[in-house]
Amino acid sequence: MALTSSLLPYLFCGLVGGLLALRTGIPAAPLAGALLGAGLVGMSGRLEAAEWPMGTRTLLEIGIGTVIGTGLTGSALSELRLLWRPAILITVTLVAAGLVVGLWCSRLLGVDPVIMLLGAAPGGITGMSLVGAEFGVGAAVATLHIVRLITVLIVLPLAVRLLGSVTTGHPSS
Repeated sequence: MALTSSLLPYLFCGLVGGLLALRTGIPAAPLAGALLGAGLVGMSGRLEAAEWPMGTRTLLEIGIGTVIGTGLTGSALSELRLLWRPAILITVTLVAAGLVVGLWCSRLLGVDPVIMLLGAAPGGITGMSLVGAEFGVGAAVATLHIVRLITVLIVLPLAVRLLGSVTTGHPSS
């Protein structure tokens, strides 16, 4: 499996973006930085679309799944025994909110309901983009999820720190 020349600039910009983002201290900084770095190259329109060698994306997705899966330990299972009710409530609420927001945005903004429903769904970029690709709208869905993910990665840690300092009476470090 040889890397295609169209992929190299994306890899370089993703690497640089990920390394620069490490300096910010935000959670998942390398992921957000790599997304931003490679995404800006793609959105610039100056380069052709990247072509991944056959099977490479699948291997990377397996690797990412494995990294996440290694965090699931016996203590995570113990926590699930305590958190199953909130997990169900959060899941049902997010799916319902995604449906309402997706349909509302579609009507209000005149955008394809499939794009809006999948873009508002509480899934990850990879999963929802793959589902979107099956409907021919993968790039649009990925764009919506990238904006959401980067926003969440920046806003929520700030909110948690702010709420932490308000609830404890002193700033979090």
